[in-house]
Amino acid sequence: MSEEVISPIELSCKLKRCPEWEVDGDGISRTWEFESFGDAMEFVNVVADIAEAAFHHPDIDIRYSKVKLLLITHEIGGVTEADIEMATRIDTVTDA
Repeated sequence: MSEEVISPIELSCKLKRCPEWEVDGDGISRTWEFESFGDAMEFVNVVADIAEAAFHHPDIDIRYSKVKLLLITHEIGGVTEADIEMATRIDTVTDA
């Protein structure tokens, strides 16, 4: 796979497709808040299924009813089109 890091200007444009996500260090992140820990874990399981299907896995931080996802292509140290596609997939399923 010949993925390339998306430039900051291009990333700003691409994030318009998933406006809840923001630049976070070398990646992009989004945080959700749920009613309970159980609801947060259900969400994480949905994300896990999406990630497994795409073989592109987010970093997941769970703090009781809050879940933060960080997407970055670790192999090259930045955001690639795969991360934008993953953010869009996650939003499509979780914001429905």
